[in-house]
Amino acid sequence: MQKAVVLLSGGLDSTVCMAVAKSKGFDIYPISFNYHQRHNIELEGAKKVAEFYKVKKHLIIETNMEQIGGSALTDNHIEVPEGNVDRDDVPVTYVPARNLIFLSYAMGYAEVIGADYVFIGVNAVDYSGYPDCRPEFIEKFQVAANYATKAGTEDGRHITIETPLQNLSKKEIVQLGSRLEAPLQFTHSCYKGGEKACGVCDSCKLRLRGFAEAGIVDPVEYENM
Repeated sequence: MQKAVVLLSGGLDSTVCMAVAKSKGFDIYPISFNYHQRHNIELEGAKKVAEFYKVKKHLIIETNMEQIGGSALTDNHIEVPEGNVDRDDVPVTYVPARNLIFLSYAMGYAEVIGADYVFIGVNAVDYSGYPDCRPEFIEKFQVAANYATKAGTEDGRHITIETPLQNLSKKEIVQLGSRLEAPLQFTHSCYKGGEKACGVCDSCKLRLRGFAEAGIVDPVEYENM
């Protein structure tokens, strides 16, 4: 059975991405990150998702991006924005170089365990303006990774980045997760990090709109509903 590393934040998209990898028959190895994010409650969701799929190993890496700051998700002095799901600028919830860093870890992990694929739930439709979710970024990172790994330069074994949600709307992601019976009840999308989702931050609004358009009840609890 082929192995695949899956970047698992504990959010909606990464969980559906993991469900896709599982449905394709891969032996999945999730990797999550404690980067001292404001909403680190999502890691509890990631652990539950990993347990749901009975994975052999769930790797959690600690990398303190709080020290870099520059994002509402890593700096408590920056307010989490509320309610704008149609913005076309880069919001303050963007964490500088986050996917660049996370994919680098995932590539290294894939090389060590002999995985040929890395799955990441980036999305270019409802993507909140993040530059590291664009297909152009993935394409260029793939090229760099082919040159940066022993697997790619000596072994002739390129580790392929898979982005199954890249061109899906949030509605379509919810529908896909429902069809694959992904454990969406364990997911955390809220940027504010409370026990219950706030229901008003950009991420909550985008998630709620996706569920509403899909005609599916969101299984998580909200403070402001």
